[in-house]
Amino acid sequence: MLKAIIFDIGNVLVPFDFKRAYARLEPLCGLPTVEIRSRLRATGIVQRFETGQMDERRFVQEFSKALDFNFSFEQFCDLWSCIFLSRPLIPETLLSLLAKRYPMLLLSNTNSIHMAMLRSNYPLFRYFDHAVLSHEVGAAKPSPEIYREAIRRAGCDAGECFYTDDIEMYVDAARQLGIQAVQFQSAEQIESELHARGAL
Repeated sequence: MLKAIIFDIGNVLVPFDFKRAYARLEPLCGLPTVEIRSRLRATGIVQRFETGQMDERRFVQEFSKALDFNFSFEQFCDLWSCIFLSRPLIPETLLSLLAKRYPMLLLSNTNSIHMAMLRSNYPLFRYFDHAVLSHEVGAAKPSPEIYREAIRRAGCDAGECFYTDDIEMYVDAARQLGIQAVQFQSAEQIESELHARGAL
């Protein structure tokens, strides 16, 4: 029997495409995408930002330094958040129905800039009772720590939680802790999985 429903955010609730950000970065800093990726990967700043090891202002400063371009904070936030597409992947009708029956949780590797934009622009986030976010927990998937925090906030046993994520490695990590986890493919698939578990 399920007692809590947990969703990843990116490419589960809301689609995203990092190519949109790279397309805007290239003409600004005069670097090809492959060089931008290489420079950012070498610094490790994205991982540090997403696990709460630096605040927003410092992240923007270090990002600017890595690409030799002086972004204003507002300019950067707009660019950094352009990766998200407007149409959600899960219909609000399904989320609304689930929210009437179960505690609803978010479980995501993300950061404060993205979350501020998402909460301001996607009404579907009102259906969630808790948000277990890497930058607040200080740990990112597939670390067991972030899943344990989600289980704790769900207020039930791991086996009573249903979780979906688009990344197979993260689904496997959840299963290792006993969570009923499935890799996301479509809203119809998730609805079918929930039906099979008697949740709908």
